[in-house]
Amino acid sequence: MKQLYIKQKVFSLSGKYTVKDQQENDRYYVEGSFMQVPKTFSIMNTGRDEVALIEKQVFSFFPKFLVEVNGREILTIKKEFSFLKARYTIDAAGIEVNGNWWDMDFQVVQKGKLIAEVGKEWFTWGDSYKVQILDDEMETMIIALVVAIDCVKADQAAAASASM
Repeated sequence: MKQLYIKQKVFSLSGKYTVKDQQENDRYYVEGSFMQVPKTFSIMNTGRDEVALIEKQVFSFFPKFLVEVNGREILTIKKEFSFLKARYTIDAAGIEVNGNWWDMDFQVVQKGKLIAEVGKEWFTWGDSYKVQILDDEMETMIIALVVAIDCVKADQAAAASASM
């Protein structure tokens, strides 16, 4: 089992942050596009090679985010029509997200087998998440999923504050 930590920089306009391991070594770098259409987040390994890409679709009636890992589209997060509360769905072949992913407290299951657990770290400056990965082969996909969910949350928060 591997534990990784994602800590965003609160006042970073460009959306840059790192994913660290338990020894606080950098494992991944996340860089968001600033003032660019479409909005993207690139996830790079320590050699600065892109291993995953998250892109917000521009021409979509409801917000929709596509996630690619190693050049292959693996999941989609999209907003569903709802009158009262924002509702999103995650579509990924063979992957289920169980729990409260909106509050970053969930499990990732593949074909009935638990492959990761994600929990928000409280009492930290900015958003910090602890990611426990039980299947090392799924590490990049799990990190991309967590970053994508965080992107959706940030997009929803920006839309809500813009409408006030």
